[in-house]
Amino acid sequence: MQGAPVIKFSLNGSKGEGLAKWPAIPADELVSGSPVQRGLEYFADPKIGLTAGVWDCTAFTTKMGPYPVNEFMIVLEGGVTMVEADGRETTVGAGEAFLIPKGAVCQWRQTGYMKKYYVIFDDASGADPAQASTQKIMKIDLGAAKEPSPSPAPELLLSSSPTQTGRNWFEDATGQWTMGVWDSTPYRRKAIPFPRHELMHLLEGSVTLATPDGWHETYKAGDTFFVPMGANVEWHSTEYVNKYYCIMIPKG
Repeated sequence: MQGAPVIKFSLNGSKGEGLAKWPAIPADELVSGSPVQRGLEYFADPKIGLTAGVWDCTAFTTKMGPYPVNEFMIVLEGGVTMVEADGRETTVGAGEAFLIPKGAVCQWRQTGYMKKYYVIFDDASGADPAQASTQKIMKIDLGAAKEPSPSPAPELLLSSSPTQTGRNWFEDATGQWTMGVWDSTPYRRKAIPFPRHELMHLLEGSVTLATPDGWHETYKAGDTFFVPMGANVEWHSTEYVNKYYCIMIPKG
C-alpha cells in the first residue's frame, strides 16, 4: 500500500512539527505593525500557481492596494477586517470563511494574532482580473440559498443516487478556480482518478475516502483535507454532508 493520496490539514503540521517562520512582509507595504508570519504548505504546484496550507501571523495593517492573488481562507483563530477602496468593511472571525479576488483594492487590518487555512491561485496568465475584482471581498454566508447540483453518473455509483445542492460563490478570471458550498445525502461512488484539485472543509457529516490498494481515512465535521487531481479515491458517506470547496481545474 502506498502513502496517503489525500492530504489532511492540521493546525501545526501533519506530524506536529510546527510552522516555519516565513519572510517578513516588506515594510513599504505596511501602515503599522512588525508582523511575524509562519506557515506550512501542504500542497504546491508552481506550474499552475496553486498552493494550499496553514498560516499564522501577529498583528499588522497593510496599505490600501490591489490584492496580488485569488485567495480563499478559513479563519481558525483571531480575525481580520478587510477595508475596500470604497470604504466597505468585511470582518471575519474564527470559524468563518472568506475570499479575496485577485485585483481587489483593499487593506488588511489585523489587530491581534490570526491563524488560517488558505488556498491561493497565483494566476500568471495575464487575464484581466477586473471582472473578478468587481465581485468584491466575499464573506461566505452559509444561510444563502443553494441550487440543485448534478449527482455522479449512474455507472459510477455503488449506491442509490444522492440528492445534492450547491452554491458557487466565485470563479476566477481564467475560469479555472472556483469556490463554494455543497451538500449531499449519503452515497457511495467508485474509486476514480479525481478530475480536479479540491480542498474540502466539512461543515456537517462525515465521509470516508479509500483507494483500491487498501488505504482509507474518515473525515468528520471540522476537518479540512486536500484531494490532488488524479488521486484514485472512492467516496463513501453514510450521512448528510455539507462542505466548503475550493476547486482548481487547470486548462491545457
